[in-house]
Amino acid sequence: MAARNKARKRAFQILFEADQRGADVQTVLADWMRHARTDPRQPPVNEYTLELVEGYADHVGRIDELIAQYAVGWTLDRMPVVDRNILRLGAYELIWVDETPDAVVIDEAVQLAKEFSTDDSPSFVNGMLGRLKDLKPSLRRA
Repeated sequence: MAARNKARKRAFQILFEADQRGADVQTVLADWMRHARTDPRQPPVNEYTLELVEGYADHVGRIDELIAQYAVGWTLDRMPVVDRNILRLGAYELIWVDETPDAVVIDEAVQLAKEFSTDDSPSFVNGMLGRLKDLKPSLRRA
């Protein structure tokens, strides 16, 4: 598995855990980092995972606003937790990480949905992120 693929998976797991616990994502990230330092069986949080989680945390309000706005027929609260967090991670990387090609971001998010969510989730994630990709030039906002 490629390093960035692993980094995205770990970032998704951190976002998912924070959502499930009702905790701040940066608190969960700090827990993961502390755990990695004290337990040799736990791999360290790599730089790209850190970048993804911290970047998401910097834009959490805007990301949730965009997902809520463009998820036709779904509110954030009604959306499956796995899908919501895959979309959060994908939206951050798609809109704010210019060095990753859009197609790669969408494909990686779809792969996460295939691995961790329902049979309908990959097409939902693909459609949502495809919509955000099409609107990307107008979506960045301070």
